[in-house]
Amino acid sequence: MIDFEAEINDYRPSLEVDAIEDAIVRSDLTDMNDLMMDLIKEVSKE
Repeated sequence: MIDFEAEINDYRPSLEVDAIEDAIVRSDLTDMNDLMMDLIKEVSKE
């Protein structure tokens, strides 16, 4: 039988996951809301 407590205590996150998390947090991602707000600003200027 699996000892879940021992498995949890031995768990170490993958270095790749940490690197991906850092890359996602640091990147400036433009989402659909940002694009729509830019379009609305442009239209309202005209």
